[in-house]
Amino acid sequence: MKRIKILVFSMLAAMMLASCGTTQKVPLTGRTHRISVSDAQVLSLSNQEYTKYMASAKKSTNAAKTAQVVRVGKRLAAAVETYLKENGYANDLQNYSWEFNLVQDNSVNAFCMPGGKIVVYEGLLPVASSDNSLAIVLGHEIAHAVAKHSAEQLSKAQNQQVGTSILSGVLNQAVGNGVGDLAGAVAGQYFSFRNLKYSRENETEADYMGLIFAAMAGYDPQQAIPFWERMAEASGNQGKSDIFSDHPSDAKRIAALKAAMPTALKYYKPQGKTSVSTTKKTGVKTIKASSLMKKSTKK
Repeated sequence: MKRIKILVFSMLAAMMLASCGTTQKVPLTGRTHRISVSDAQVLSLSNQEYTKYMASAKKSTNAAKTAQVVRVGKRLAAAVETYLKENGYANDLQNYSWEFNLVQDNSVNAFCMPGGKIVVYEGLLPVASSDNSLAIVLGHEIAHAVAKHSAEQLSKAQNQQVGTSILSGVLNQAVGNGVGDLAGAVAGQYFSFRNLKYSRENETEADYMGLIFAAMAGYDPQQAIPFWERMAEASGNQGKSDIFSDHPSDAKRIAALKAAMPTALKYYKPQGKTSVSTTKKTGVKTIKASSLMKKSTKK
């Protein structure tokens, strides 16, 4: 009986440790998540890793393509900052120091570090050849930073590690014979599998937010569908399950973007004056940000 009481108490302690942190709301989606690492901690780690990466990476020598990445990125960042200021997230702006780099790498990829450090690989540009398509990619990457997905994943990993460690120790003490070590290993595998789902959900959220960010900046969100169709063709992953992947399948991604398109189009205004208005139905402030930067060049 005593062992059972110790086990129950320790499991409750583990649950309490796993639930610590602050509840925060993701812009645009309104989803709440718990973050147990500070912005300063995440940014410090991010800046260290970004500095290491850029020290070894080779920047693109293509001046026109580099200028395109910077131009589209800055325009998106300006629209996003306007939205955040107007919707109660002004304090978050201190966390961003936007940088947009094009590097010599044939991979069809891009990534964003917390704090707004974004890298595009040259191999992506043949698929995202126009400003509109590139805006879909950069909007997605910016969304990861705005939604604090890295902090969310770090918090989950940290809490899971604490919980698994406590569970292993308690079971070893209560049952013995290495049962706790085995249970800890099983729990670790379970969390690894479950985290793939968390990652897929983050990717889907970034798709949605990025689509709207692109529309806010005056880029046509409808170009997201043909872009992702080209990505699916380039990757050869059409029809494959995403159960063991940290990204949603191409088919699910395209279906979700199509479902979100009516909402994105409410934010989309082609080239014109920048203004902020409030819709009567939802009270959501809609940014008409197509002229935040110089008019983009469509290719």
